Amino acid sequence: MTDAFQSSGGGQGGGLVRNASDGINPKTAGWNYLSFRSVRCRADDVLAGETGGDETALIWLGGRAEVDGFGQVGEREDVFTGLPSAIVLPPKTAYRMRARTPLHLAIVSAPAESAPAARLVRPKDVRVEMRGTGVTQRKIHWILSEKEPAARLLLVEVLTPAGHWSTYPPHKHDEDNPGVERALEELYYYRFNPEQGFAFQGIYTKPSPSPLAGEGRGGRSALNVSIRAHHDDLVLVPRGYHVVSAAPGYDCYYLNAMAGAVREWLFTTDPDHQWLMDWTKT
Repeated sequence: MTDAFQSSGGGQGGGLVRNASDGINPKTAGWNYLSFRSVRCRADDVLAGETGGDETALIWLGGRAEVDGFGQVGEREDVFTGLPSAIVLPPKTAYRMRARTPLHLAIVSAPAESAPAARLVRPKDVRVEMRGTGVTQRKIHWILSEKEPAARLLLVEVLTPAGHWSTYPPHKHDEDNPGVERALEELYYYRFNPEQGFAFQGIYTKPSPSPLAGEGRGGRSALNVSIRAHHDDLVLVPRGYHVVSAAPGYDCYYLNAMAGAVREWLFTTDPDHQWLMDWTKT
């Protein structure tokens, strides 16, 4: 992994905040796997593409489209009014759709030599989970967990009520320790209701012998970043513990995408805050 990130919190979160419509790829992000971009279409626009060497997911943030081979896809108007739809495609696969309403998509991909056949994830297929208690309670929409077949991608939506915390207690997944933790790149794509809302996202490392975990071997600097994430921001988490706090008055949505060498969501909670862990992985 190339270390393209800085330790300071200045200048757009030390390089960790990106433009979602411009998107990122492994080269521009400074990592190995994840690519992302958001796409908007007007009604009757045609969107077409090809997955190349990547496993690719098209996630319906809002709107409906007629998709070749799948029919009409999409049921919600926006991320706060229902469950998502998605199409997951293997490498070397073409796709084409015509928007039936204004359409907002997230396109996430990661390199894969092969992948399961193309499939549609309908809202009824999305597993909903409530996580945390009190001011850490939030709703989880699993689009593509490790329980579902895929080559590389893990995809989940998190809806955090105004004034609540999520990704809590802080955890990390930046080193491979089979049975304990897996190294996974991660990104957060944010939306807020109302749109002028914001959340604070913390990303930090602690001294560790792991070259992926921050200080120590490999000449990598520590991370200690506080980002004020806005509507439509894309935030990268290359390593370190991470946590989110939604501002009072503003419901917070984010789409998480993760990918790594091993497709397994195993993480380590910050030991200082492990005593606050009030949920279990399901």
